[in-house]
Amino acid sequence: MPPTPPHPDDHHAVVADNGAITYRALLANHEFAGLYVSFTATTAAGTLSGYALGTLVQAQTSSPLLTALSMYAGTLATVLGALTLMSIADNARPRRILLALQGLSLATVAAQAVPGLPLPVRFALLLIAGFFASLGTGARLGLLSEVVPANRYALARSLMNITSGGTAVIGFTVAAFLLRFLDPGQLFLVSAALVAAGLLATAVSVREHSVRLSRRPGLARTWATNAALMRRADQRVLLVNLWVPNGLIVGCEALFLSYDSTHAGLLLAAGAGGMLAGDLTVGRFLSASQRARWALGLRVLLAAPFLVFALHPPLVVGVVAVFCASVGYAATLPLQEKLLTVTEQEVRGQVQGVESAGRMTWQGLGAGIAGVLAQGFGPAVAIAVAAGISLMITFGTAGRVRRLGNGASQATS
Repeated sequence: MPPTPPHPDDHHAVVADNGAITYRALLANHEFAGLYVSFTATTAAGTLSGYALGTLVQAQTSSPLLTALSMYAGTLATVLGALTLMSIADNARPRRILLALQGLSLATVAAQAVPGLPLPVRFALLLIAGFFASLGTGARLGLLSEVVPANRYALARSLMNITSGGTAVIGFTVAAFLLRFLDPGQLFLVSAALVAAGLLATAVSVREHSVRLSRRPGLARTWATNAALMRRADQRVLLVNLWVPNGLIVGCEALFLSYDSTHAGLLLAAGAGGMLAGDLTVGRFLSASQRARWALGLRVLLAAPFLVFALHPPLVVGVVAVFCASVGYAATLPLQEKLLTVTEQEVRGQVQGVESAGRMTWQGLGAGIAGVLAQGFGPAVAIAVAAGISLMITFGTAGRVRRLGNGASQATS
């Protein structure tokens, strides 16, 4: 069945139902398969290296704030990439850009394996990697929107999100197991090997695509597009909902090593498992209209179960709460679909990169906010407070997001 992309003038066109499309059909696309393998290897590498660094910092400092930031501080730098050079994501040679950025990622992960590296240097490497990771994400998502038809885009993103959750489940479990036999430096080398595998997958399977921009990319072009994006109230409210509630819940997860270092791997794996279950169910089995109807409930589910941590629950209750809450991460799918339908084709790579970079940046901000709260009130109270703020933001913007779902016209302010 030929793809039926929305008319370029119909910003509220609904992404076609994907009920008849399978993941196997997606993976039959050679280029998508290459992007998928590269994404999977990169995600696995990030999971292993993040857990290795968090373990190292917790052992050296015993600080909830520094431990949380060590796992997510790199995401803070993604906003700098989004604000300065994200238009490169829509440049004439996205494949070449993606390969170069994957090579840089390989260098920064390998450098973390150097024995005795001072913590300030490790954090500097995180910031460098985070800055360029935002550009890599924009280039990858821009390619994704070209290599799959419009009516398969949501399913492709769903598969990547499912894989991210599944890889994290395995990655956190494997990382905790490997650290019984390896030191963090050796685990960084394993991560570097995975990054190299992802780079190779991109190189052998993804072709170069044609010019997408009519103007030279760079700082001025990036700022112009970002300014136009943020002037549109519909897009602003979608970005807030994609960034802030999720970031605060990631901040909750960043405190697991400080909350219970013995069982942190189990709690993190439960969260990744919930994300996997949510994305599989919402992305594969619900239509676009059903996803839109469930979006608010999923955003509430994302935060509410974390409130139980204020009571210092037994481990099994905490694991179940984290699993159930993480199903709510699937709310990003309908929000991403809405953002795609209100975005012009020629800047979709940059806008999707901005969305991803903002979400990652808020993961770092959420970790910092939760870490500061934990320094003053302890990890359990900090988890509950961050979850409560997430719920407040979700309810405060629910009306505007619902109107978007009903086909409200574009608004500006």
